[in-house]
This record gives sequence, structure tokens and C-alpha cells, in this order.
Amino acid sequence: MGEGYRAPSVEKAFRILRLLSLSERGLGISELAKRLSMSKGTIHGITSALEKVGAVRRDPSTKRYTLGYTLFELGRRAIGQVDLKQLARPVMENLMQKTQASVFLGVLNRDHVTILDVVESTSDFKITSPVGTTIPILAGAVGKVLMACLSEAQVMNIVGALGLHKYTEHSITSPGEYFEQIRKVRDKGYAEDDEEYIPGVRAVAAPIQGLGDTLYAVWAVGFKAILDDEKMKLVARETRDAARLISRWMKKNPDLVS
Repeated sequence: MGEGYRAPSVEKAFRILRLLSLSERGLGISELAKRLSMSKGTIHGITSALEKVGAVRRDPSTKRYTLGYTLFELGRRAIGQVDLKQLARPVMENLMQKTQASVFLGVLNRDHVTILDVVESTSDFKITSPVGTTIPILAGAVGKVLMACLSEAQVMNIVGALGLHKYTEHSITSPGEYFEQIRKVRDKGYAEDDEEYIPGVRAVAAPIQGLGDTLYAVWAVGFKAILDDEKMKLVARETRDAARLISRWMKKNPDLVS
């Protein structure tokens, strides 16, 4: 494989942030330029951009830069996700054992879901996907269960902006039918996917609630040949119970998630 894509400005910005993180008193443009072997103009341009998004702060009297509160907020969220994974992991492992399906933990990230953790099925015939993989928000069970956590207006806006794609012959492409599915998901507390996203694959997802504005979900996935109608009833019940258990644990430890 060739060398990956590089973004020089981003790399320089992170060099500045790392250096500022090591300074208790903060650093001025001249000192940053000298230590990093960059021009003052480059340092000024990058620090100005970082200041606008709250990544650095500039003391008006000393003209020195220090790390901003935005980084603190992002750090807390990152730590919170790690702690959520640690708490959810044993529940996910138990869910996998009970259902023999692969179990995923994910978070809503703008217009897609990002996988945070995976417990693969011990079966030779299984579904898997690496941590960091993204899933379209309007695809499958996890998309439906997270959309169900939003208001009717938000759901309509997202569907209107992104559209309902035909991933398989079983995908829901009618807005009216999709909205009705979301209403049912709210009533049941979980969502199902019967070959709607991937042919031959079924899934059940449930929301992890009570964690502030960030929306998380846990879902179990397997091949239809294994997850027959009777097995899907078990998977639905166990997935919903697993999500509720994780939610209770997190509510008892509010400091773990920012």
C-alpha cells in the first residue's frame, strides 16, 4: 500500500497543541515558531484558526497561548466513550452468548453511526465489522432505533435531506412506511432489520438511554439462516434487556459519560 493521505496544516496544528500541552505558562507566537521550526506567519494563521474553535486561548495581556476548553470537552467525551465500552463489554459478551449473534456498540455521529466496540459471535458463520466502521443513519435496525430517539420533526428533516436508499430488495424506501416503523420502534423499545441493509442478514437494536445528548445503541446481528423467526424473538428480548441494563449502570455512574 502507498503512503496515506497527509494534511500538513492538521499535522502542524497538532504539533502546536502538543507543545502547548507541555507548557504551564503558555507560549507566544515567537517561541512556538522557534521551537517548532515554523514561520511566525504559519504559527499565527494556525493559532488564529484554533482560537476560533476554542482549541486554544490567548491571554490578551501576555499574548501567550494555552489549551482551550474545547479540547477539555472533547477529552471528556473520549474518556466517556472508553468508560462506556468498559461497562458495556460484559453485557455485550453475555448477549452474544445467549443469542450466538455478533454484538455491536455504536454512537450516532452526524449522519451515520460509528461502531465503538464489537463482540464477535463464536459461531463459524458470523457477521463482523471492525471498530470505527460507519453505518448510514437511515440503514438497518441501529439506524431506526437511534432515529426513534429523535423528534418527529428531526426524523422528517433527516429523511428529507438524506433520502431512503434501496440497499436490498427489502429496504424501506417509502417515507410514510419508514415514519410508521419509527413510531413502532418507540413503542417496542427496539428495532428489527430483516435483510433491509444486507441481504441474508437480520439484526435487532436497542437504545442506551439517559446519557445526555449523545445517542448510543447496542445491536445483535446474524445470518437469517441462523436467526429464524423464533430465534429473533429471543434476540429482540435479550437485546432490549441488555440495553436497559447498560442504561441503568450508566445512570448510576453519571460521571463516566460527559
